[in-house]
Amino acid sequence: MTSARFASIAHDIRERIALGEFGPNGSMESESELCSRYAVSRPTVRRALEQLRSDGLVESRHGAGWFVIGSAFHQRLAIGTFRHASSAVSEAGRHLTRKVVEFRFCEAPPSVGSLLLLDPGADVLHARSVRTVDGDGLDVVREWVPAQLGRGVSLADATDPGIWASLVRGGQRIANVHQTITAGLASVLDADLLQTTPGVPLLLVRRVARDPHGIPLALSDHRYLAHRFALEVEFNSGPAATAPEPPGLRAVAP
Repeated sequence: MTSARFASIAHDIRERIALGEFGPNGSMESESELCSRYAVSRPTVRRALEQLRSDGLVESRHGAGWFVIGSAFHQRLAIGTFRHASSAVSEAGRHLTRKVVEFRFCEAPPSVGSLLLLDPGADVLHARSVRTVDGDGLDVVREWVPAQLGRGVSLADATDPGIWASLVRGGQRIANVHQTITAGLASVLDADLLQTTPGVPLLLVRRVARDPHGIPLALSDHRYLAHRFALEVEFNSGPAATAPEPPGLRAVAP
């Protein structure tokens, strides 16, 4: 029971960090206050904090208490616009680095070929990379591009400035991006690349880029560490409850 309780507390604090609940200097409640908040003993709270410390989220400072050091990057979204995660990182004054760990041409998996409107058996450029911010893991990215477009992209291009930016530099125009967001857990491979433990919560973001004619140019799957990245959307109130649903948003039935 104690083991399950400490894990639950660590998860709750991780969510609070992701939601930005702690102050600008990252100061957390004292251990005694956390004991009262969660109605547990100090050893249980300490074990949860040690878990968060090992995840690179918090640190203790002698005589000052515990502080958040791995707060989430918040990317602001607006209906009708698209921004890359790198914009949120640069706004925070941090530096994003990409390491490509897989880069090859292969036959498109059926699900990928369907999304890219490819004929069965068509080839794609497939890349897998891990992105870090000042050395700490942010996300694992898998990308697929139709082979005829991917042949103009090198491994160096995929590393910097990235595949999508390389397509644009090569003359392609991204006119529309469809984005699907859901939740998941880190696999063993994810955990290895992100230097974390299997099963930690992930924010899964799938993006399909299309040209002005609606033809898919690229597909990317991002597996963000949930405590390190958040997407924010702001809505303006409409004149009446009968106002239409904002474009680009839809509910998915369970």
